[in-house]
Amino acid sequence: MTAPIKLQGDWDYGDAALRVLSRVRAVNFSKLRLLSDRQPAKLSIENHHQGPPAIWLHRDQPETASIILNVGPADWCKLAYQFGHELGHVLANSWQFSAKPQPPTQWLEEALVETFSIRGLRLLAESWEQSPPFAGDQAFAGAIRQYRADLLQASRSDGAAGSPDDAASWFQATRAQMEAGRSVPRGPAILGILAVYEAGPSCVEDLAALNRWPERTSLPIEAYVARWKQSCAEIGASGELPPRLQQLLRLA
Repeated sequence: MTAPIKLQGDWDYGDAALRVLSRVRAVNFSKLRLLSDRQPAKLSIENHHQGPPAIWLHRDQPETASIILNVGPADWCKLAYQFGHELGHVLANSWQFSAKPQPPTQWLEEALVETFSIRGLRLLAESWEQSPPFAGDQAFAGAIRQYRADLLQASRSDGAAGSPDDAASWFQATRAQMEAGRSVPRGPAILGILAVYEAGPSCVEDLAALNRWPERTSLPIEAYVARWKQSCAEIGASGELPPRLQQLLRLA
């Protein structure tokens, strides 16, 4: 929450971008206990103009979480969305060199942090409207809300167009593809997880217990969730989110 943020790469409005990034972090973590024992001491945010956003896993500067974004000048909605997603990975302990994404359960972390970002956009719009980072810019809250609404509509379309609408049926229909590392629409899962997040901050806090075991996402989802529950107990998290996900996906 207080780690220094260092900007790197091509930023046309660096001071303004830093102001927005700081606000995004503040609202995403507002009212949350940050419980992980693997938090970075610094954040490095680098802007590229090609390639997808990502966490750069590196051996040097082992206390720094390095985030790569790809945004244009003053594109604050896209900046907030991409940064929120990658910040979710940092919260989920996926920023150190050993945090290499692995099947069969990497898809679940991706769904969890994507939903974390969408949740954050609602909080950002509320904060921007009440106290904008730029004087007289309250109206931009409407643009943030529309950006979020478009993401949610795309998630609903995912479910209607190519997979069952309820998360459990969707999971059964797409599990083999996801566990093989192939990309599939995740709309039903994201909508279901968002409803859980919005129930209260304690579920969101459980993200800090993710991936605190050597196998990380290389475990089948049933074993992954079992380790996650154990990890929640170890760091003093509520442990509410893992069983809610078991119920959402109807895991045995």
